[in-house]
Amino acid sequence: MKRIVTRKLPSGAVKSVQPFHISMKGLEKAILCRDNEDYGVMVKYIAICANRKDVIVIIYGVVSNHCHIAVLASDYQDAVNFAEELKRNYAQWFQTKYLEKRILRDTDVQAILLDSDWYVRNALAYIPRNAIDNGGTVDGYKWTGFRAMFSDHTQSPKGIAVCHFTRREQDRAMHTRDSLKNVPWLLDADGDIMPETFCDIDYLEQAFNGDQAFWLKTIGALNAADMEERLVEAPRTLLPDSEFFKLAADISQRWFATEIAQLPREKKIRLLPFIWRSQKTTVNQLARVLGLERRLIESAIKAGPRRVPGPSEQG
Repeated sequence: MKRIVTRKLPSGAVKSVQPFHISMKGLEKAILCRDNEDYGVMVKYIAICANRKDVIVIIYGVVSNHCHIAVLASDYQDAVNFAEELKRNYAQWFQTKYLEKRILRDTDVQAILLDSDWYVRNALAYIPRNAIDNGGTVDGYKWTGFRAMFSDHTQSPKGIAVCHFTRREQDRAMHTRDSLKNVPWLLDADGDIMPETFCDIDYLEQAFNGDQAFWLKTIGALNAADMEERLVEAPRTLLPDSEFFKLAADISQRWFATEIAQLPREKKIRLLPFIWRSQKTTVNQLARVLGLERRLIESAIKAGPRRVPGPSEQG
């Protein structure tokens, strides 16, 4: 598959973009969606915030206390900006509706670069599979982008065009005052946004070689607990050194197809900003696990993200 692609962003700019997984999770007992209206608003804010922060949604899945979104973004910071904007907007909705202020404080967002074909495919399968956690089925659950996949692309979807709304209609239906005059989004008969009108279905399908059987096989073979740990839990947890070493070793294999202990210093330094951003860790732990001086680690973190190497650069 082609993991890094060129896309026209909502702003109109044409850029090289790569996939990120976004998770937004209600901590402890925080419930994000209490009824169908909440689910519908969450999905609409996913589209609105992506449009506002210049990223492209690939697929999403919303359940009662968390949501997962895969996006195409120019860089890590754009993905984080989208995640934070979604959290802020949905928290305002929740506070207004339920008069509860804790939801913002009790909700955590996390962005992770999907830095290999394996990671992309499994994340894109894992996201709609979360329907099972909400008592639904992958193909019958409404609040994911699954139903847009492998549909008949020769038929134009039929729905209510958001771009034709008056200001009052937009406020009532979309809960935003952003200009939506140029968006291709359609609402269905229930007033919910149709995923095929705002998700990048081409990227979603090409990740599985355009083969629905391959997609279903990936879902069937998916280790959901492992993906939950990789995408949701581990980035929020300070791991012991032994577990953190395994995580760093896995990243080293994905980036360079080399054991981390055999990486030269310059390649370890290339890994550092990514690991620092995507995992909960400390400078001391990075120094122990990677065998680098604190000074080098602090300098690499300060320098910011490095471009993920392509297949021809690995090794």
